[in-house]
Amino acid sequence: MWAYEGVFYQIYPIGFCGAPVHNDGVTVSRILKLKDWAGYLGDLGITSILLNPIFESDNHGYDTRDFKKIDCRLGTNEDFAEVCKSLHENGVKIVLDGVFNHVGRGFWAFKDVQEKKWDSPYKDWFHISFDGNSCYDDGFWYEGWEGHFELVKLNLQNPAVVDYLLECVKFWINTFDIDGLRLDVAYSLDHNFMRRLRSYTQELKPDFALIGEVLFGDYNIIVNDEMLHSCTNYECYKGLYSSFNSMNLFEIAHSLHRQFGADPWCIYRGKHLMTFADNHDVTRLASILTNKAHIPLAYGLLLGMPGVPCLYYGSEWAEPGEKAPDNDYALRPCFDAPKPNDLTSFIKKLIQIREHSDALCNGSYRNVVIQNHQLIFERCTENTRVLVAINAADYPYTAYHGDLSGQMTDLITGETVTMQGQLELPPYSVQYLR
Repeated sequence: MWAYEGVFYQIYPIGFCGAPVHNDGVTVSRILKLKDWAGYLGDLGITSILLNPIFESDNHGYDTRDFKKIDCRLGTNEDFAEVCKSLHENGVKIVLDGVFNHVGRGFWAFKDVQEKKWDSPYKDWFHISFDGNSCYDDGFWYEGWEGHFELVKLNLQNPAVVDYLLECVKFWINTFDIDGLRLDVAYSLDHNFMRRLRSYTQELKPDFALIGEVLFGDYNIIVNDEMLHSCTNYECYKGLYSSFNSMNLFEIAHSLHRQFGADPWCIYRGKHLMTFADNHDVTRLASILTNKAHIPLAYGLLLGMPGVPCLYYGSEWAEPGEKAPDNDYALRPCFDAPKPNDLTSFIKKLIQIREHSDALCNGSYRNVVIQNHQLIFERCTENTRVLVAINAADYPYTAYHGDLSGQMTDLITGETVTMQGQLELPPYSVQYLR
């Protein structure tokens, strides 16, 4: 699967393109802005762009009106087809946000139910009771997603709904040549629907990637040969920033060993979960880390640990952004152009190293040295061994271990490192030793 070898770049298009928060009905070709970034993404080493909702919606994109029409605030289907062509020409694959659990109140089938009530042929597309009423005084009650009644829950056990959604996916593949889907709130989706989606997309495009948004629970339930290829690794997301803020790298080391270690009870060995430092729903890394000197170290850890790394647009130059109650748009800004800096160059270097390292993409995981402020772990395949060494302290540290021996190359600096049972870690440093 191509997704396991690459690095993703996530963009929230409505914010990124500077579109109005509420659908104003005016068609403006803002999505073409992505063409201007295609070269930058290709140069950075990004192999796939993950786009949050782009289809016609009431407001934020997760309240879909029409699955076959690009949101007018972003442009037209022809505009987006042009964008996809440009991205592919720069070696960047396209993964779209598949919002299949719910739709907006403006969704065409739900509007038909609002108009015709029990006479609507689409009344069974949703979870509806005509014995009650909604908070919008529709004359019937319906199930909303987790109490959000602007998000109307679809009935994924209705074969007609499933057939419609699969036909939409086929339309996206045929029209835009997309390469995969992020499944919104995958933890809420019907499992049979996900099995059907996997088999259907594999027939249409054998290397089509399915990545689920999962916040909790056992990832094995939906990441398997019958359902999804990957899912978001929120456990390691939390451990990534929390370990630095508490100066306790045991936390992330424990999570990584629990998930990917060699012991029989380690639960996700062989799986490629999506790893990230931030996204469109959480405070950005540059704002959540208390010590800004830890920002490059966090990316050193992210690109070195098991998983499929995903960068959130702007965070590669340490853009700040704090999540606010009932308002995520501070996390979803519009940038006129990329603003690369030294951090961006460092991340680019790490991406290049990972791209050419089977050990970093697919290798086993083993903790070698764990201290509160230092962590050294091994990524290993049959032919390649890489040590990832992090020093989060503002002072140098000498690590001692029997496995720290021999001559290795620091893939970041190109320097030769000779170890005789010990390794010198400069302050605030990242080393990838092969």
